[in-house]
Amino acid sequence: MKCKGFLFDLDGTLVDSLPVVERAWSNWASRHGIAAEEVLNFIHGKQAITSFRHFMAGSSEEAIQQEFIALEKVEAEDTDGIVALPGAVELLARLNELDIPWAIVTSGSVPVASARRKAAGLPEPEAFVTAERVQNGKPEPDAYLLGAQLLELEPEECVVVEDAAAGILSGLAAGCHVVAVNAPAGSPRLEDVDMLLNSLEELVIHKNADGSIDVHRKH
Repeated sequence: MKCKGFLFDLDGTLVDSLPVVERAWSNWASRHGIAAEEVLNFIHGKQAITSFRHFMAGSSEEAIQQEFIALEKVEAEDTDGIVALPGAVELLARLNELDIPWAIVTSGSVPVASARRKAAGLPEPEAFVTAERVQNGKPEPDAYLLGAQLLELEPEECVVVEDAAAGILSGLAAGCHVVAVNAPAGSPRLEDVDMLLNSLEELVIHKNADGSIDVHRKH
């Protein structure tokens, strides 16, 4: 697989934020009399506001926004247990060393995503696409199209690295190459991704003399 730049999802791809996400959403679910499992099965890879609109169908937009702001505050302040996933720090350092452009493209908001990136000790990306910057969140292609644009690359020149079904669909819809890392077995369209990995440690990146980049899986 050849490319010119990388677009990384954040939660579940570069950082393990599962403890925080599950704590925050389970508490919210119990306060609203919804089974935690039902909420946790829905939210991954999607913007929080999308999840609130789903579970609060029929509520006013004002009520939904209030819940969103409250949860955002909880998630931005609770970084307990957030760590970089295996291989993430090394991979990003290698991209910087080789002068390969990369961006973080997340469904999280600026306060939440920034807090998690810092807590995990990840370097600053060249571009940071958060929920605030796109009208339609994943699985729509908007976020990854914007990521490619900010790196001044065509979508087909970018490799999307994702763990969640919504993000994989978003990357495919944008026309990017897609690497799925630790994706749930039943995720739709897994047969269409370029590479399936269990960990970022398996990703090998080589920059050629002509500036082109080869991406392959460690055997």
